[in-house]
Amino acid sequence: MATHPLNGSERVPVQGAKAIGKADPNERLEVTMLVRRRSSDAFEKHIAGLAAQGAATKHIGHDEFTKQFGADAADLTAIRSFAQKHDLAVVECHEGRRAVVLSGSVAQFEAAFGVSLEQYEHAGGTYRGRVGAIHLPDELNGVVDAVMGLDNRQQARPNFRARAPHGNVRWTAKAAGPAAFTPAQIASLYDFPAGDGQGQCIALIELGGGFRPADLQTYFASLNVAAPPSVIAVSVDHGRNHPTGDPNGPDGEVMLDIEVAGAVAPGATIAVYFAPNTDAGFLDAISTAIHDTKNKPSVISISWGGPESAWTQQALNAFDQAFQSAAALGITVCVASGDNGSGDGVNDGADHADFPASSTYALGCGGTSLLANGSQAASETVWNNGASGGASGGGVSANFALPAWQEGLQVTRAGGQQSPLTKRGVPDVAGDADPETGYEVRVDGHNTVIGGTSAVAPLWAGLIARINAIKGAPVGYINPQLYKNPSLLVDITQGNNGDFAASAGWDACTGLGRPDGKKVQSAVS
Repeated sequence: MATHPLNGSERVPVQGAKAIGKADPNERLEVTMLVRRRSSDAFEKHIAGLAAQGAATKHIGHDEFTKQFGADAADLTAIRSFAQKHDLAVVECHEGRRAVVLSGSVAQFEAAFGVSLEQYEHAGGTYRGRVGAIHLPDELNGVVDAVMGLDNRQQARPNFRARAPHGNVRWTAKAAGPAAFTPAQIASLYDFPAGDGQGQCIALIELGGGFRPADLQTYFASLNVAAPPSVIAVSVDHGRNHPTGDPNGPDGEVMLDIEVAGAVAPGATIAVYFAPNTDAGFLDAISTAIHDTKNKPSVISISWGGPESAWTQQALNAFDQAFQSAAALGITVCVASGDNGSGDGVNDGADHADFPASSTYALGCGGTSLLANGSQAASETVWNNGASGGASGGGVSANFALPAWQEGLQVTRAGGQQSPLTKRGVPDVAGDADPETGYEVRVDGHNTVIGGTSAVAPLWAGLIARINAIKGAPVGYINPQLYKNPSLLVDITQGNNGDFAASAGWDACTGLGRPDGKKVQSAVS
């Protein structure tokens, strides 16, 4: 029987990884198959309208979205027949997400997709992986957009940075003002509109770690802020709320996200979607949040990512399609732009944008270093503490086309040279991210200070939740509005993130700048 390689599914080993033997043929795993969208031409037309009008476009409800733009029943039937033929079990089938999750053994999946799965070893650990493309039979050729989960390498990293101790004493002061802030203080410095996000749900995507309710109660009480009405753990692909007890591990990411979003929008429900740190787990967590008709998040905060070069083309496309779905449904997606400057941690001398912040349908959130004088921001520059201290991620995508709302912009290099922006530029916006001017949080029973662009995504998510509550409707895909009205943000014009420099207007370090909250609210309400 003829088979066809799935476009964009090609995999290569992690740099420095060696194959150490075949994967156990009896090992059980789950694989997510993403099928094509029904009425793709109509959807592309709708998305083009969103790109032109942003929040002014009418959003679609979940039921109508599934009916118009979900998976076709015939395609889902074809996947079920394929699964049955290869003795694979259908664990989940979701028309709106266009996803079918299959369960089976390594040997069964090898036969089904024409791949060889091996165990790989590298400096960061071991993983099950493959080389080359996934193959599909004639009846699925053109039906399937992506197959993810065969390879279980860690796909993303959290973008948070704990403030380093200086000697035996943690820094607690800087000349121009406090060296750390509560999230509420940041919201005040950025002139967020009054309100608490009541009636909204903020979704947080987490690929490890967990939270302890007792820590959250202690934290919000210390701020004299009401705790969120509910912090819900949602299990995706067997991920779960699992605190490690290590404040420097993934718990730091989970707690930072909950505490920043919860302190800024204490009236909002927080739904935390826990999934494995793989491309399949990451995508499934995002699409689960987008199509969650129980919790109904109006904004999603993502603080995990990795250089675009580390992703398969099918994964880049699948995530971008998921964010398009979010835009159509009126859900804003805020994504940290990375903590490793213009190179994004890739040691090849080239510039790399961080994904998924580089998706056209994400609000990429970069980082600043903020100093305050009392209740006023005294100065703000690009966050850049050097190679070991971290810097705002930002740059130009190698994969995504120039959006209409970024046409005519310039990229400023660190040497001062300017050139036209030719592809998607990131970030879009910014906020305080320097660990030395970071956020007071509580993790695993310890009070500490954390920064990183991880803090900026939930900060913006909290602002959006406040605005949605004031408006009585979700603002949704906000990027076009922000670029049409750059005065809604405070421009950051000093500093660099390595190869890119801050400049007047948009730049590849802090985007359009940090929010002037009340101006953002008035422009989109």
